Amino acid sequence: MISFNYETDFELADEPKYEAWLSEVIKSEDKTEGEINYIFCDDEYLLQKNIEFLNHDTLTDIISFDYTMGNLISGDIFISVERVKENAADFGVVFDEELRRVMAHGILHYCGYKDKTEEDEKVMREKENEKMALFHVEQ
Repeated sequence: MISFNYETDFELADEPKYEAWLSEVIKSEDKTEGEINYIFCDDEYLLQKNIEFLNHDTLTDIISFDYTMGNLISGDIFISVERVKENAADFGVVFDEELRRVMAHGILHYCGYKDKTEEDEKVMREKENEKMALFHVEQ
């Protein structure tokens, strides 16, 4: 079950569409969907989580807490909407695209993908692009 929670005034426009897409992302990796909670927040909220749980005093766009057991994908994914907006502007992409990249990124970590080395980061980017292509935008 995928749920969306909001600690800021942002809300996804079409939760069922995002839920269906994320379920497809999980299936495409031959994993089983467990309980996944997305928590959308602002920089300050996520900074406090970063300090409290990871002892990092830095801004970030995503923090994920992985409760995956075997192939059952579960966890809490905190996303700073403020940071995603800024990153989208910095990368020259639209906000919705960057948000989907970050949302897929959290799931990919649960599937075992890392991003600490250059090679791992390259694989992660390729996987993000592959998973973002599963999201169908109506024209």
